[in-house]
Amino acid sequence: MVDGLIAAAERLRDAGETAARFARDPVNLPMIRTWLEAMGDDNPAYERKRIAPPAMIQVWTMRGLRPAHDGPVGDGPAPDGPVGGDATGGDEDPLQVMSALLDDAGFGAVIATDSAQTYHRALRIGEEVTVRSRLESVAGPKKTSLGDGWFVTTVSTWLVGDEPVAEMTFRILRYKPGPKPATIPAERLQPVITADNAFFWAGVEAGELRLQRCGECGERRHPPGPACPVCGSFKMEYDVSGGVGTIHSYVVHHHPPVPGRRGPFTVALVDVDGVRIVGEYRGPRPAIGDPVRVFFDDRLPVWRPDVPTLDPWTLEVTPTLIVTTALATRDHQNVHHDRDAAVRLGSRDIFLNILTTTGLVQRFVTDRLGPATVVRSIRIRLGAPCHAYDTLTFTGQVFPHGVEVTGRTATGLHVSGVVEVTS
Repeated sequence: MVDGLIAAAERLRDAGETAARFARDPVNLPMIRTWLEAMGDDNPAYERKRIAPPAMIQVWTMRGLRPAHDGPVGDGPAPDGPVGGDATGGDEDPLQVMSALLDDAGFGAVIATDSAQTYHRALRIGEEVTVRSRLESVAGPKKTSLGDGWFVTTVSTWLVGDEPVAEMTFRILRYKPGPKPATIPAERLQPVITADNAFFWAGVEAGELRLQRCGECGERRHPPGPACPVCGSFKMEYDVSGGVGTIHSYVVHHHPPVPGRRGPFTVALVDVDGVRIVGEYRGPRPAIGDPVRVFFDDRLPVWRPDVPTLDPWTLEVTPTLIVTTALATRDHQNVHHDRDAAVRLGSRDIFLNILTTTGLVQRFVTDRLGPATVVRSIRIRLGAPCHAYDTLTFTGQVFPHGVEVTGRTATGLHVSGVVEVTS
């Protein structure tokens, strides 16, 4: 089986790019309005300029509910599972071919993991779009937290006439759902509060980073203790730190598992106001000496790069949101609207598709930076699925290379990525 899958992948990769396939419809205002309404995106620039939102690029060539009616090129069924196929070239479309082969081999569940889209210009209403696709790689079998599976990566290029207008590298995981854990997941560990450190945790609740200081000699210390290690005084007080420091060292934790946490995550030792504090770090991979600033999340101090930040956005993910955005992105895979199918394939409920997550990331950035913002690229990686009734919180940090965005639910990181913008 493995040899046959690898041989098929090599054949598809050697075949190169597929023939161009037309989208079912020209770029049109009704689809744009439906997409904007489903995403809750009130940016007026799209209708005023008569252009499509960049994050819609994949929508125009999705295969839809009845792909046999998409036209003369490509009349095979869309793959089963959470990710809808792209209308990119019929029976020899690499994503469709590999999905069908892996489905036949028993890898019937599917989830998107990565999407990197680059936009050269906005699509204008009335334009006819075509897409070409090629297979970049197939890797497997791999053991994952969802079960044994194969990663399939494709590259698509969208064109208007002979002009490339956008590209995307897209990765899915085809897998056999593994057995569900027999034990109930442990709750996140909570701090142990004592008479010596109660002031510190009270500060965290108040949104302050409080550092212990000797009332006699002024020596600061952390972690807190009952007496000054320099003069021996028991007169202990505290200062409120500005919360800005530098990374002294860090480690990316993969194993062993930490109760209530999904790895990997980064733990940093931070120099701040004469002491060193250990805490989680969130942001791009750091370097020793990088400036960081504290913030507070789930009653814990957390460090992030000392750069401008976007105001957080909290979204209640309802079943209606999941279903309407799936339809607006022309993704009719059952796990985005049929709870029974989602549970049968190993999920606890229906969940957002990757096209929706991409659209929400775009909305978050343009809502915060303003309607004049032009999105040049969106590169995201998915983590924990975002299910119905989850609360999804987006945060963003502004770097020279783009806006680093994360979206988290109670179960962990749902999405991380970078949005490149110009104004």
